[in-house]
Amino acid sequence: MKTGRLEAFSDGVLAIIITIMVLEMKIPHGADIESLKPLLPIVISYILSFIYLGIYWNNHHHMLHVTSKVSGGILWANLHLLFWLSLIPFVTGWMGENNFAPVPMALYGVNLLMAAIAYAILQRTIINKQGPDSIIAKSVGKDLKGKLSPVIYLIAIPAAFLNQWICGSLYFLVALIWIVPDKRIEKNITD
Repeated sequence: MKTGRLEAFSDGVLAIIITIMVLEMKIPHGADIESLKPLLPIVISYILSFIYLGIYWNNHHHMLHVTSKVSGGILWANLHLLFWLSLIPFVTGWMGENNFAPVPMALYGVNLLMAAIAYAILQRTIINKQGPDSIIAKSVGKDLKGKLSPVIYLIAIPAAFLNQWICGSLYFLVALIWIVPDKRIEKNITD
């Protein structure tokens, strides 16, 4: 089976997730700048989540571009990733609506951690299907960013109960690590 339907489905799900997030943002009742102040935590959490979804979409796109065949295992691994990404609007809204309270911030980190694990499972499933000499296997290599991100999440989750700024900074750090599109795959593509 080719990857076209999987890519289209995944793109559609991610577009819906982003749409849900933006629709959850409430319009202020006032017409002055002061009426925007209460929305600042919501806007900050939206921006962070939008960046994360963009990172996942970008890297997912590159990974599927070098995937020649899709198996049932790849379909299920992809659904597993989409499940965790589909929860991002919920944890984003909860975190923003509660001014970055510890429990919502920690749950946001758990969601990010589970999405990172799901992405790694999808990547490994594709590599197993494509083989050790495939473009994806060569491109991923040691995957330092992929291994470092879950470690940072594991530090950030308990940090949510100690200091919300440290926790939030760690979430932004992971986003910064990934914001530049992963060039490993692009370097190995010959077309």
